[in-house]
Amino acid sequence: MSLPEVVAHLRALEAEAGREAGSAKLVAVTKGQTLESIERHVLAHGTYPLGEGRAQELRDKAAERPASQYPGWEWHYIGPLQRNKIKYLRPVTLVHAIEAVWQAEAIAEAAQKWGHAPDLLLQLHNGEEQKHGVPADELAETLKSVRETGLTVRGLMVMAPEFGEDLTQAETETRILRLFTDTARHAHDLGLSELSMGMSGDYPLAVRAGATLVRVGRSLFT
Repeated sequence: MSLPEVVAHLRALEAEAGREAGSAKLVAVTKGQTLESIERHVLAHGTYPLGEGRAQELRDKAAERPASQYPGWEWHYIGPLQRNKIKYLRPVTLVHAIEAVWQAEAIAEAAQKWGHAPDLLLQLHNGEEQKHGVPADELAETLKSVRETGLTVRGLMVMAPEFGEDLTQAETETRILRLFTDTARHAHDLGLSELSMGMSGDYPLAVRAGATLVRVGRSLFT
């Protein structure tokens, strides 16, 4: 699907869910894509946040094409965050995957040098043993501690787990929808409005559950 087709699909999904048009925004995941490809497949169709999951790749792309060349150009960092990579996040406006207070503290320290700070999302643990994220019962305390750094937390992010082949598609979709719905409930309980949920394979379920940011990459570049 081209970007216009993905956006049209988002608008149709919003209408089906009784949501306001444009309330689910596309984050174009550009990991592994060249700037030429990004310009052709994404920026040629308008201004969309660009989501990068590798800090050094983001640094290099931002250096090659400064935001000043593209009004509204906005970088989001969507990958796991390592301490030695935080220095590369200067161009970022939103970090999607904060899972520990030390990450926010390190960003706040770096932001003092940058003269500006990105906003944050807390990543909710999705139940998979090997995955990243904050357990649901620790969200409130983590949110409190992260806010004490002075940074703004806008919402939550979650990634759907990988289910075994023993489940039917309907059972898999039911479990993913439940996770997305629970994430939306946690965000509401915490007074947070932003929900980064859904990727190329499951964003229809995320929109149905209330996602405000959907991270789509593979579909845009085929």
